[in-house]
Amino acid sequence: MTLTIVGCSAFFGRLLILPLIPIPQPFIHDEFSYLLAADTFASGRLTNPTHPLWVYFESFHITQLPTYMSMYFPAQGIIMAAGKVFMGHPWFGVLLSSALMCSAICWMLQGWLPPGWALLGGMLAVLRLGLFSYWVNSYYGGAMAAIGGSLVLGALPRILRAAKIRDGLLMSVGIAILANSRPYEGVLVCIPVLIALVWWAVRKTSLSHRTLLRRAIAPAALLLSAAVCTGYYNYRVFGSPFTLCYQINRATYASAPVFLWQSPRPEPVYRYHVMHDFYTNWELREFRTAQTFDGFLDATAKKLGVVVLFVCGIALLAPLTMAPRVLRDRRTRFLVWAGAAFGVGLSGNAWLSPHYIAPFLAGFYVLLLQAMRHLRQWRPSGQPFGPALVRIIPVTCLLLGALRVGAAPLNIAISRWPTMWYGTEPLGLPRAHVLAKLKSYPGRQLAIVRYSPQHEPFDDWVYNSADIDNSKVVWAREPDSKRVPADLLHYFHDREVWLVEPDANPPRISPYPSGRTISDDDPRTGPCPVPDEPSECTN
Repeated sequence: MTLTIVGCSAFFGRLLILPLIPIPQPFIHDEFSYLLAADTFASGRLTNPTHPLWVYFESFHITQLPTYMSMYFPAQGIIMAAGKVFMGHPWFGVLLSSALMCSAICWMLQGWLPPGWALLGGMLAVLRLGLFSYWVNSYYGGAMAAIGGSLVLGALPRILRAAKIRDGLLMSVGIAILANSRPYEGVLVCIPVLIALVWWAVRKTSLSHRTLLRRAIAPAALLLSAAVCTGYYNYRVFGSPFTLCYQINRATYASAPVFLWQSPRPEPVYRYHVMHDFYTNWELREFRTAQTFDGFLDATAKKLGVVVLFVCGIALLAPLTMAPRVLRDRRTRFLVWAGAAFGVGLSGNAWLSPHYIAPFLAGFYVLLLQAMRHLRQWRPSGQPFGPALVRIIPVTCLLLGALRVGAAPLNIAISRWPTMWYGTEPLGLPRAHVLAKLKSYPGRQLAIVRYSPQHEPFDDWVYNSADIDNSKVVWAREPDSKRVPADLLHYFHDREVWLVEPDANPPRISPYPSGRTISDDDPRTGPCPVPDEPSECTN
């Protein structure tokens, strides 16, 4: 019942505030990549054939060869596909994963803490993550990996107490989710768990080895089945069961490796300046800076700040004063060491976003709540300051949540930094409005995108659905030479052809030179202003 209350609070609570915080528009590269995966899975396919003119459709974090598909692991795409199939929009899959995450965190907490504190932690997760974080208000992901980590870390104390097959199966499900969402960070979580299980099986348990083996058969079989499915997916998408997601895309486009102990690769030949800007002028520069001693210290401090602000925000900073007591606490000793190992592993990453910590998020919540329990016992000079602070914390979270909900109607600007909540800045709306305008035209459209030399590479517009040829609107890149892409125009000869200039203010749509277009005096051509809703994009 408790888990249902927590999950329903996250699911229906977010639905209730949709009029004030609507379904998000995709903006960052990762979001479009996951949306491609969702569209592919929702269409009943594991991947898509490479388009014959794929060079015009190159996009960030999209693999074009050997097949056309997201470069990311499939868990996020699968849950978003479920939202699209059963509820009509991939965001509802994000919402579902967020609600399941809050329930999974609460379940994990029940394995480590008293029930009342577990419920408090679950509701704090609803307020911090399930309603206002970018994990539910974008398409980045984060919730699926948090579910996997919660199942692994929540099953551990239950197995150590009773060694039930059910808990072993839940741990196997968690490992499978981690392997298909954030495998590197998942390994950092699973290694300490495996060490603890082996130590318990060899030194602590009274169960016979035969009993342990018998109870491990079903979880092991589930893991083996999941590994076979993952290998088959890799084979279909990337050509080999041993070729992992990321590998081909990073080898094709990126000079900077993912881990700081690696060396940069030679710069590939880029067909488009915007991709050179991202992979060389931003990624590689950041990577080389992080490899220096001063840069590493600076990057590590920033990573720690990101983690603290995302998990705690402002309201939950006070319990951190009890960190020394938590470090000495026997109840949380394993999670302290596991969290330290997780942090060391993440320090080797060249970059860090809050969804990187998702596999160990529930472990952070245990440590935070244990700090709150110690804070509750704090009574300097016999005064109950500690209990009062602990009571104030959830009230503060509720007040901050109410402020965030009312921010738009009250014209209050809330930034994503440093709150690490989903801010009020409108992201992705210019592209969404242009897309809505193009969709409103009769027939099918081809949008050829031309960027200015000062274009921000994080704001890319060239993303397409899984079935490019049958899309209402196809997005393509104009060659940097500004030459007319005759082969592209010939291939899509039955479409109206438009030049889209995202860097104009407002973004401009005009007939493409030498393209087959609606007449120049058609009132539909010209700038596309940015109204409040995409459907209102008119001249």
